[in-house]
Amino acid sequence: MNTASAQSVTDPLTDEIVGNIDLQYYGSVGFGNETHLQQLSVIIDTGSADLWIPVRCGDCKNQQYEANASSTYTDTGDPFNVTYGSGNVGGTLAHDTISIGSLEIDKQYFGAVTHVSSDFNDDPISGLIGLGFSSIATSGEPTFFENLIMQDKVSAPFFSVYLTRGKASGSMITLGGYDMSKAVGPLTWVPVISKTYWTVQFDGAVVEGKNVKGDLHAAIDTGTTLIYLSQAVASSIYANIPGAGPAANYDSNFFSFPCDSNPTISFLFGGHDFGLNMQDFNLGQDGDGSKNCIGGIVGMDDTFMEGFAIIGDEFLKSWYSVYDYSHGARVGFAPSVNNAQ
Repeated sequence: MNTASAQSVTDPLTDEIVGNIDLQYYGSVGFGNETHLQQLSVIIDTGSADLWIPVRCGDCKNQQYEANASSTYTDTGDPFNVTYGSGNVGGTLAHDTISIGSLEIDKQYFGAVTHVSSDFNDDPISGLIGLGFSSIATSGEPTFFENLIMQDKVSAPFFSVYLTRGKASGSMITLGGYDMSKAVGPLTWVPVISKTYWTVQFDGAVVEGKNVKGDLHAAIDTGTTLIYLSQAVASSIYANIPGAGPAANYDSNFFSFPCDSNPTISFLFGGHDFGLNMQDFNLGQDGDGSKNCIGGIVGMDDTFMEGFAIIGDEFLKSWYSVYDYSHGARVGFAPSVNNAQ
């Protein structure tokens, strides 16, 4: 076992900004061995556990992997299909040499997709890298980062994510390390309660100083833009914001609040309190000339999502986050440098 080569690598991410929304964050992943290395942009997603990229995809508008140029590419022929909260992809399971910076895995499994839904075709990205636990991988295979840990290629069994606010460049993921310059305070660790997503216990919220009860399993998800809570908990949060109510121009899962108010909202994860920044919570006006603004906490009345929450980039822009496979698995949050600026 050679650990002398263990290292950490930082991959710069791009923030895709649409209007005033930080929609999603993507970075570069290398496909193929050194002789035919192809760099492709992929969404960095802690809320799933599969890597996929288009290969010989007729309906894909984005850059594809020229797999036939790689001597190490193998298509297993096994079907590969993933459905996300928005969109789906399909193709076959393949493997090849995959790299981020100087970190490389031979025979990393991924989906070679020949179909992507329109959601993914609109994006300036080619594919997606899942960084959740492989227990939820459609492929049934370890994730890229799990392979890095098992093969002793990273100097620590965690990765860290810094997300910018309103800036296309500057975001980053550090594999096997932690960048002190992105935090302006100590890390608070929250235990993972289910090694599927990076799932932590959501104990409720504090809104304008009032406690809102909640008992949800919350997935910390870099691949989701907003924050989704059960409809009941979301309603309770807005009930404590004066003047808030159902949004006029959106479906019943969306709420609005007076644009000129500045409510304080924080979440309780594993007994610790983490604040939400109003710049991220306020999504803009509920229609032209409206004095109400749309709130970034969205309800879910879907029975499939009962008892579940998704904590997306809207929250993570305030908290430099660390995803640790050791200590029984845990997520760390340190106050982001964003909020000190």
